[in-house]
Amino acid sequence: MSKSDIEIAQEAKILPIAEIAAKVGISEDALEPYGHYKAKVDIHALKDLPRKSKLVLVTAISPTPAGEGKTTTSVGLADSLNKLGKKTIVCLREPSLGPVFGVKGGAAGGGYAQVVPMEDINLHFTGDFHAIGAANNLMSALIDNHIQQGNALDIDVRNIVWKRVVDMNDRQLRHIVCGLGGKASGVPREDGFDITVASEIMAVLCLSTDLADMKARLAKMVVAYSRSGAPVTAHDLHAEGAMAALLKDAIKPNMVQTLEGTPAFIHGGPFANIAHGCNSIQATETAMKLADVTVTEAGFAADLGAEKFLDIKCRAGGFHPDAVVIVATVRALKYHGGVAKADLNNENLEALEKGMPNLLQHVDNVKNVYGLPCVVAINAFPTDTQAELDLVEAKCKELGVNVRLSEVWAKGGEGGLELAKEVLHLCDEPNNFKFVYDVEDSIQDKLNAIATKVYRADGVVLDANAKKQMKQLTELGFDKMPICMAKTQFSFSDDANMLGAPRGFKITVRDLKVNAGAGFIVAKTGNIMTMPGLPKVPAANNIDVDESGKITGLF
Repeated sequence: MSKSDIEIAQEAKILPIAEIAAKVGISEDALEPYGHYKAKVDIHALKDLPRKSKLVLVTAISPTPAGEGKTTTSVGLADSLNKLGKKTIVCLREPSLGPVFGVKGGAAGGGYAQVVPMEDINLHFTGDFHAIGAANNLMSALIDNHIQQGNALDIDVRNIVWKRVVDMNDRQLRHIVCGLGGKASGVPREDGFDITVASEIMAVLCLSTDLADMKARLAKMVVAYSRSGAPVTAHDLHAEGAMAALLKDAIKPNMVQTLEGTPAFIHGGPFANIAHGCNSIQATETAMKLADVTVTEAGFAADLGAEKFLDIKCRAGGFHPDAVVIVATVRALKYHGGVAKADLNNENLEALEKGMPNLLQHVDNVKNVYGLPCVVAINAFPTDTQAELDLVEAKCKELGVNVRLSEVWAKGGEGGLELAKEVLHLCDEPNNFKFVYDVEDSIQDKLNAIATKVYRADGVVLDANAKKQMKQLTELGFDKMPICMAKTQFSFSDDANMLGAPRGFKITVRDLKVNAGAGFIVAKTGNIMTMPGLPKVPAANNIDVDESGKITGLF
């Protein structure tokens, strides 16, 4: 019987974090330990170092219940590159407690390609998300207190765009009425909660270059509108200083290690279906100053995570990938071809061929729309047959892209050596990187560019509310920003049930909201929710801790 992820992690011999940091030239003076095996890194001493690293982005096909293994591949690839003599750091996002106790699971990899201490990373870690939640909810408290104390800014209580947050899947809080109980309990109004990763403060933290930049971004956040339609910012409520004080430690990158002792930065954690889906610029930037190769991931598939990594994070950070890895599994491709989850272990070349267009569209986007060299990593399962693997390789070669088998889940870094060699080869290939759109284009044109070039939709339809918002945002001067599409991760379309590579559809935008501090406009499409719900049988039902403090059931 194979061991669970947590059993493998608990058996690992973990090195003191100072030893891991020393591998890439970080002194103990720059470490702020949180116990023995994790630490914050004070990057001020590293700020003036030049970038020297190659940057590798790991993305994937459209996710399925069969799983793809993007984080596992990222971790294993970093271990493989180190085995090949390349000083490598992996940069990942922090897990949200919502999915940990819900259905998706954590964000620490799996099998023998994990980051550790796995339980700490998945449960609270260094408290970054709690700090973000506290800062976000302080902003909410200040808004409502301002209204209660006379409302000098003339805030329209029907047009407060700032929501409270909690780091848990709690559908009950999506729409609430607050301020009940009489005059002393505030002004009654409609409100709601988002999950913490959807907070603009999460995006601000991830896209800030330092504490001063973060405070400036926090000040710009639009939290409400006055009754005359003027934006009300956090600065108008004198809130940025207090929020920055809550976030002064959270902004520092967290360092841990893989099972094989590869240094790992895990910092920030927005979901790519409702936010921009990348770890912090500070973590990536710091790794690029210290390593030969930096491996990072972006959330969900290449139509979401990779697009936002390139069009939002790379614009803000002033860098772009040297190579891209697109993760797929034979099982997931068969699911896109119409096979039920229970039947994915059976060879089915017809279904595999039918599901291949999903992978091929992601490959074509990375290679021809984004202009980046890429390789397909097939995350190996014991049920994959040689005929299935040969079919995937043949179809990818038609697009001029190589396929490499990744066995890092079962073998750790040893199982990704061929993938690592291909990645190093690609890093030296010509790079024709280009953004999907010009940031100076109109909101409408940017939405259409993403929808037609990346999703292969016939265009974008804005409902009446979104049209009104687009006009307002343009008049207020917020139109020259990147777009952050909030869209289902399961399909290129805005309908989660349209698998494969659908054609003949349009993307419906129902809400446009400026995140002026983060520096992008969020476009909500279809029926996407910014507060997930728990499944019928939550993962929380299987998690336990014994009297010695040992956790079980965590994957």
